[in-house]
Amino acid sequence: MKIVLKESFVNRFENQIEYIADDNLKAAKQLKKQLLERIKSISSNPLRFRKSIYFDDGKIRDLIYKGYTIVFRINGERIEIFGFVKSQNRPTD
Repeated sequence: MKIVLKESFVNRFENQIEYIADDNLKAAKQLKKQLLERIKSISSNPLRFRKSIYFDDGKIRDLIYKGYTIVFRINGERIEIFGFVKSQNRPTD
């Protein structure tokens, strides 16, 4: 399966990494690396992640890591990463 990072995800992800980097560059780089590795692992078995709590759709799933929620949609042979949540009410706030 091909993983596609949507602009909504990329913007929020980069903003969070920049925010962490302002305080601790090493921690920001490490978190970015770890999250990207987790995202790559989705393609091997996307259904192992829980059904999203933000949407009533079985094709939308949540990957949770260190308090962050990465929301993605299974769309045929594509996995669309579109949401990134730390403490917001919705994945696209």
